[in-house]
Amino acid sequence: NKTSGRSGHLEDGPGTEDPSVTLFREYLRLKTVHPEPDYDAAIRFLERIAEELALPLKKVEVCPGRVVAIITWVGSRPELKSVVLNSHTDVVPVYEEHWKHDPFAAVKDEHGNIYGRGSQDMKCVTIHHLVFLMFLTDEEVGGHKGMETFVKHPEFQKLNIGFALDEGKQTCRFRITVRCPGSPGHGSRFVENTAAEKLRRVINSFLEFREKEKTRLNTNECFTLGDVTTVNMTMVKGGVAYNVVPAEMDVSFDLRIPPTVNLQEFEEKIKAWCKEAGEDVTYDFAQKHMDQNFTSTEESDPWWHAFSSTCKAMNMTLKKEIFPAATDSRFIREEGLPAIGFSPMNLTPILLHDHNEYLNEQVFLRGIQVYERLVPALASVPPLSGGE
Repeated sequence: NKTSGRSGHLEDGPGTEDPSVTLFREYLRLKTVHPEPDYDAAIRFLERIAEELALPLKKVEVCPGRVVAIITWVGSRPELKSVVLNSHTDVVPVYEEHWKHDPFAAVKDEHGNIYGRGSQDMKCVTIHHLVFLMFLTDEEVGGHKGMETFVKHPEFQKLNIGFALDEGKQTCRFRITVRCPGSPGHGSRFVENTAAEKLRRVINSFLEFREKEKTRLNTNECFTLGDVTTVNMTMVKGGVAYNVVPAEMDVSFDLRIPPTVNLQEFEEKIKAWCKEAGEDVTYDFAQKHMDQNFTSTEESDPWWHAFSSTCKAMNMTLKKEIFPAATDSRFIREEGLPAIGFSPMNLTPILLHDHNEYLNEQVFLRGIQVYERLVPALASVPPLSGGE
């Protein structure tokens, strides 16, 4: 009952593939990829699914061309707090030459591995959820025209959220550009006080700190990536010609800072690095998240207890850690609402944002079974104090 596809992979014959897998693969084929994600295609897909499930779908345009889709499954007591399952529809860009299959063809190989951008981050979770969901835009580019705006919208307040599940409990994110001015001149001369010299000092300071954090991670068995500050140099700009010493050079860094770090003190460290590089060296933030609110993972917390006990009942071992990336749930927590990240993708190499991202269909199907147990358990948490 297998047929061979044009690229040599194996496909299930008609009627042999689980319908949920077929739906997942259809979703993967939608090119909601930056820099120009096809959000209209995603909305049409979600509208069709909502209609098939006979569930209402509300669309909220939070910014021009940025629509939040909300599918609601009303419980027996709709006046109580709601459980939100959040996912984003956008995916990061690809380098197709490094992929063994078309990243938007949702190819399934002979082992049942489904290749596609978003197979792990996070279109699989979208299909897993499909109960009471929010589908957000622009998460992969910071969420400014998505969740960050939506949490201030009246429609967000109407959701009456008690608890939210997303893809991660994350670090704080600093995205910073350091600007190094200098004396311009001809490329044949030893020009003094150049931008490049200051740039080198800045880069050295950041990367020396990076090496120290990397050593901390590698020498402490108890640490995970979310326990240290990650630093990566991501962009360098400057110069107009080979023979012209530039008047300014800029360098950008992506930093993920654990909630155990004092953010004010860390920024003072950045200021010191810049001053050491040169008195006129400045910096500015593209993103600066200062909120360090935690969601309780104590057994006394009713939401966490419902979550953890349900997982244990399924013989699942939970590993609590700080997610080193930044997700939309940070905006939910900034509103004082509990939100945790969870992924049922076990026994799977972590390939988020990487080449050849894939998810095995059996792991995907197991994830559906997990949510079938988790969602009723969370929805059945007794009203909290104050009738919530």
